[in-house]
Amino acid sequence: MAIRFGASALGLVAKMPSGPGSISDLLILRIARSVPAGIPTFLLTSETSAGEIIGHHKRTHTSTIQIVDKPEQGAYEAIRLALPAIKIVQVVHVIDECSIDEAIRISQHVDALLLDSGNPILLIKELGGTGRVHNWKISREIIEQSKVPVFLAGGLTLENIKRAVNEVHPFGVDLCSGVRTNGKLDPKKLEAFMTAVLSS
Repeated sequence: MAIRFGASALGLVAKMPSGPGSISDLLILRIARSVPAGIPTFLLTSETSAGEIIGHHKRTHTSTIQIVDKPEQGAYEAIRLALPAIKIVQVVHVIDECSIDEAIRISQHVDALLLDSGNPILLIKELGGTGRVHNWKISREIIEQSKVPVFLAGGLTLENIKRAVNEVHPFGVDLCSGVRTNGKLDPKKLEAFMTAVLSS
């Protein structure tokens, strides 16, 4: 459905400490195998050790790994060594201006960044799907300094997507809760959102 409405990639959410949309690794594998050629598939993993991230990918076989929490030191290098053909996207949860330095430092080790509105320091970590907008001025600064593509996430909806694109100028946008009704993907919301994105 997402591809039919114009999505250029699919994010497949694995087990998370909180947030909507998670599915089993087996279903992620089935979807990744069935997606048409040319549509990247992103495994959203909350694992933080290199070994667990690599193992998670080997169970799902997506084209991209999206790490939603802070990985252990040396993880990026270990993942590249084990999975040289797989792209790495690191999520940076934009909390304050310290997020700028964090993002620029991380950008030297990954293929892309994704700026979201979670809070990984809570007792029950928020690693995405919060429905909250963060400070787009900080996101814009990160995009202006980053040497890799930067995606924008966090509270994006039909009502604010055009402003987000115009103010932040991201490489792409990522969303989850903004196109859901009662926890499920809503075809009408998704179609309207994609129409707005493609006309921005």
